[in-house]
Amino acid sequence: MSNVVDIQHKEQSPPLPTNHETLLEVKDLKTYYPVKGGFFRRTVGHVKAVDGVSFTLKKGETLGLVGESGCGKSTAGRTILKLLKPTGGSIVFNGEDITKIRGGRLRERRKDFQMVFQDPYASLNPMQMVGDIVSEPIKNYYPRKKAKEIKQEVMELLNRVGLPDDAYYKYAHEFSGGQRQRIGIARALALKPKLIIADEPVSALDVSVQSQVLNLLNELQDDFNLTYLFIAHDLSVVKHMSDKIGIMYLGHIVEIADKKSIYEEPLHPYTQALISAVPEPNPKKKKERIVLEGDVPSPENPPSGCPFHTRCPVAVDKCSTIKPELKEVKPGRQVACILVD
Repeated sequence: MSNVVDIQHKEQSPPLPTNHETLLEVKDLKTYYPVKGGFFRRTVGHVKAVDGVSFTLKKGETLGLVGESGCGKSTAGRTILKLLKPTGGSIVFNGEDITKIRGGRLRERRKDFQMVFQDPYASLNPMQMVGDIVSEPIKNYYPRKKAKEIKQEVMELLNRVGLPDDAYYKYAHEFSGGQRQRIGIARALALKPKLIIADEPVSALDVSVQSQVLNLLNELQDDFNLTYLFIAHDLSVVKHMSDKIGIMYLGHIVEIADKKSIYEEPLHPYTQALISAVPEPNPKKKKERIVLEGDVPSPENPPSGCPFHTRCPVAVDKCSTIKPELKEVKPGRQVACILVD
């Protein structure tokens, strides 16, 4: 691994049964941001941050969503949680289409899906004590619950994420980055959710702390029967956290498969380039690096045809005119490339 040490391997967990019930099904999800221009500030275009993303996630499973900065993976996560309004597509959570629900129904559903944010320094209120930060969701959803009972629940959560009892009465600014992220994790667990979207939860932490937080997330998944959508740009982290991996480029998923297939036999040219960039721990083992030329196109003005064709080392003429669909090429494996059968 390149920058994380002592991560407990997912291989230690038993394989998921093939009949596991689907918890989340995302179909053709789109999230566009309007671009304003002119004297009257009219909409003159759109930034297509997420442009037709589809995947399914089974209960107890972890899907790693990987891609370069700006590919739309964080926007996809926030849209699934309805923190952002989807432009198109559908989000089916636990059998219910939540794409257009709002008000009380959305509020009730939000107990079942929570988020761990990327920056623990920005996601916690420095003016609140830790006990108040973690208990706030419980008080919000269960106003009749007794204060003593809430405090006991919060203390148990803080202990479970590795924080001492006296953390309850301290402020977030008194803790290190890793400890703050543990507070954020405890807050996400307060309502006993079914799904947690972890948006680059260790990217803002010191390397020495990253593995501790990742191991904690793995342990909590077993203890609380959690399902994760794990968003990251570090492939070595995703490899050890995920059951399957989705590769994103310019708002699209270009390949999705179990992690073993992704690492041992990447099919999409972009996936091959990403895997080739992962450092090889054995210095004697030579690895050919695939260097991509040019910059990632703007999501405001994406290229025609395949979104990757402007940087693809194996692109042919028809790649600039045909937009490939994400199709199953092997059981459980989908690729969006006209050159992959």
